[in-house]
Amino acid sequence: MNDIQLIEKLTQARGASGFEDEVLAIAREYCGDFCDFEEDSMRNLYIRPHYNKGNRPYILLDAHSDEVGFMVQAIKPDGTLRFVPIGGWNEKALPSSKVQIYTKTGYISGVIAAAPPHLMSAEQKNAPVSYDNLTIDVGACSANEAEELGIKVGAPAVPLSLFEYNEKHGILQGKAFDDRLGVAAMLKCLKLLQKEKLPLDVVAVVSSQEEVGERGITAAMHRLKPLAAICFEGCPADDTIAPPYMVQDALHGGVMLRHMDRTVICTPRFTAFAQKTAEENGIKVQMAVRSGGGNNGAYIVSANGGTPVIVAGIPVRYIHTFNCIAAVEDFNSNVGFGVALCKSLTEDIIKGF
Repeated sequence: MNDIQLIEKLTQARGASGFEDEVLAIAREYCGDFCDFEEDSMRNLYIRPHYNKGNRPYILLDAHSDEVGFMVQAIKPDGTLRFVPIGGWNEKALPSSKVQIYTKTGYISGVIAAAPPHLMSAEQKNAPVSYDNLTIDVGACSANEAEELGIKVGAPAVPLSLFEYNEKHGILQGKAFDDRLGVAAMLKCLKLLQKEKLPLDVVAVVSSQEEVGERGITAAMHRLKPLAAICFEGCPADDTIAPPYMVQDALHGGVMLRHMDRTVICTPRFTAFAQKTAEENGIKVQMAVRSGGGNNGAYIVSANGGTPVIVAGIPVRYIHTFNCIAAVEDFNSNVGFGVALCKSLTEDIIKGF
């Protein structure tokens, strides 16, 4: 499959934290001809390319498979569903959005209920949006009807959104770009590395449950002991939000290489080496210092006595919403960045970090 087909399949896959199986199936399909796989009970997928020599240290490539979603908490007597968030959402953006809810026979669609203004009091119009007064409506008129549709307490739900690609302008629109764009970039990087002579082996992990506290990578790092790690991420673009002097993650700006965020200070010498490598290879990078956010690098950097880590971000507008926007150009920059680093990093260089 080509890059756009890979991105579409990954972003349209249903994979709230803890329920990432569809994403892993796509990764297995894409890399099946040149990789071996192992999966653990947390749905971490470990990928080991056949081109590894197997008798030398390795670099870890990481991208998380889960997306922000929801879980059914209760079925109300009128057939609507109480739900809780899985990961971080802006509650104000949720009403009237379409979702898809898991059942044994497949996902069914529903709508996060939004009362028409005709039926709202002034108090209701001014009330804050909270999960206490939000429900999902699947068209049922009783709890029994909802149960007959196959809905159970504990069922995951994710956005139901259209994927679109504007080829003329190289623009992608869809859901779950955090972090399915990162997964796609990492898988493409693994594929391209088949043609390269690498100084070190490469191991990848499609990690689970990042959106609820980096839980998958925490488990994975108990069995992985890389010399260094690169996290491929979909990161919040700020070019339509921040004043010009504060824009650090713009569409068409290339790789967002971060110095720090709320959870991690990325390894400074590794960050400097990565920036230099990108510049030498004509790859656009934009440097960022974040006061919020977080990613798997936060756990990797302190695992195994300390593991050098960087975060390679793909700018995504309107992250953690039902409809994201990104640029293919930035996806390609991240793929090229990953390939260039894997070709450049040696054991001696990493020991200098």
